[in-house]
Amino acid sequence: MNTFSSIKELLSTLVREHKLLTEMFEKRKKLQFKYDFALELTEHNEDRIHYLIQHSVIRRNGAYLEIDDQFLEFFEQVLNANEEINTSSIHSNIQNVKENILYYLKENNENRKYDYLRNVKKALRKIGNITLRNVVDLKRNTDNTFKNEPNFKVKKAKLENLDKKRVDINSFIDETNKLISEGEQVFFKSALDDELNQVITQLKLQLNECRHNLIEIQKQIIEYLNQIKYQSGVMEKLRHLKYLKDQFTIRADTDIDSVILKNDDVIFESNPAYPLKLSLGYLQSDDEAGKSISKIAGRIKSIMKIKLPLAGNLLSVYLNPNIEEEIQINLEEVRNSFLASGYNLFDFVLGYNFENELSFDEKVTVYCQMISQYDSLFILTEKYGSLNEIEFAMVYPK
Repeated sequence: MNTFSSIKELLSTLVREHKLLTEMFEKRKKLQFKYDFALELTEHNEDRIHYLIQHSVIRRNGAYLEIDDQFLEFFEQVLNANEEINTSSIHSNIQNVKENILYYLKENNENRKYDYLRNVKKALRKIGNITLRNVVDLKRNTDNTFKNEPNFKVKKAKLENLDKKRVDINSFIDETNKLISEGEQVFFKSALDDELNQVITQLKLQLNECRHNLIEIQKQIIEYLNQIKYQSGVMEKLRHLKYLKDQFTIRADTDIDSVILKNDDVIFESNPAYPLKLSLGYLQSDDEAGKSISKIAGRIKSIMKIKLPLAGNLLSVYLNPNIEEEIQINLEEVRNSFLASGYNLFDFVLGYNFENELSFDEKVTVYCQMISQYDSLFILTEKYGSLNEIEFAMVYPK
């Protein structure tokens, strides 16, 4: 097994393989991550995968890969995605605090005393952070166990174990409070500085928050256990009743008849019917009644076949073809010709050679259509002309 020679090598490796490690971390709860899929994420470079295996970032199991426990725990703790409640780490840090306090009190060298003091501060910060994280994980695991565990017996056992861990965390909180408040007063009075004072204050706040959350978790666990007990009892009764029903002895071995007779819930009664005849005037005038009649009529399929009468012969006058002719003018062609000329639009349209003969009124219509459709390409002046009692604006191409 190789180790990383420097922080720079470690970080560069994690950055280079971030796609692979991200996919593997997101699929860490699945049983298998295929080696072929890892090859796709590393551009089919097996040397990169072997490098990670040699440096214990991942490990291989046949055709499958998984993140090494050390790195997996690191990722989960940093990302606050850990679901395992580890109370032993709290205990080890408490012991670490006690040991470094003892070393501090027996040490005469100031530099080494400062190292022990720094270790105490570090361990106290760890205690607060780990305890708070364990409480959050305990709350999450409690909810997930009750909501997602399908087996009643396993669910009950898991909740009871979570309650034991709650008791352990609570006892460690009491032990930590006793340590910083009563147990080592000589050390805290002699070694107290601003940073240590801040660490102790922050730790007390974290422990106080954890204690309040543990009280709520205890109430929730008790409620969940009571619900499991009630649900398991109901299931047992249902199984027994099902067994008696299958054996055809349920009426003889139980008092089901008397229980049903005493029960007057509406669900056990038949649905009443109230026949009501509506007036013809109401059915003819009310819109909602008409819609209801249409829906009912649509559901009823009539078996009667209605024979439709044949239509008579068409008159010959209706068979004569009628042809209508409509003159189509290509305005774009007229526009292009006008833009290439130097005439005003009205005179240009009057003198334009159309494919079909147009009357004066039709040419005036073309003049108006040109202005309405292509006004952005024309210059509309304030001068006016007149012809055949029609006054028109002088329009030129731009």
